[in-house]
Amino acid sequence: MRLRPVLPRLLIVVATLALLVVGYLYVGYQEPQAPDFTFSIIDGRRIRLEDLRGRPVLVQFWATSCPTCRKEMPSLAALYHDLHSKGLELIAVAMPYDPPNRVLEMSREKQFPYPVALDVMGKAMTAFGDISLTPTTLLIAPDGRIVRRQIGEMDFSKLRRQIEELLTEQQQASGNRQLAANS
Repeated sequence: MRLRPVLPRLLIVVATLALLVVGYLYVGYQEPQAPDFTFSIIDGRRIRLEDLRGRPVLVQFWATSCPTCRKEMPSLAALYHDLHSKGLELIAVAMPYDPPNRVLEMSREKQFPYPVALDVMGKAMTAFGDISLTPTTLLIAPDGRIVRRQIGEMDFSKLRRQIEELLTEQQQASGNRQLAANS
């Protein structure tokens, strides 16, 4: 008979915890921000991620020995060719264990149209959350949020749609800022 008073209290506690969890997920969750990182590009340039703010940026960690990475290279190049003029930036980051001469050789052979960075000391992979598997692809929104993190083979049609949505949002925001400035 003493079980009856405990059951309603238990239900209240469980319901309260469930509401707190749902509230946290709805209000409190924020996508992680990309680090302010500077990439060392194989042509000698340095690209600071913060300088690309305002545009979607795709960062892919890859290796010359990775079969999936090699398979995705034509799709990455096509994506870059199609969307770079609309605002997409793409940086391919070679893993620290990849010999720089092999990265340079493959970059020349495949004629990558996008910047390729060396991460000889592993600072980029650490800054982006201890990346250890290739390919690992991150999509960074114009406001710096990491909105997609994909390990393994990419669905390029879904990725393209997501990037196009970001580009549309970017153009709308730019138009709104222009209207506000002219007012």
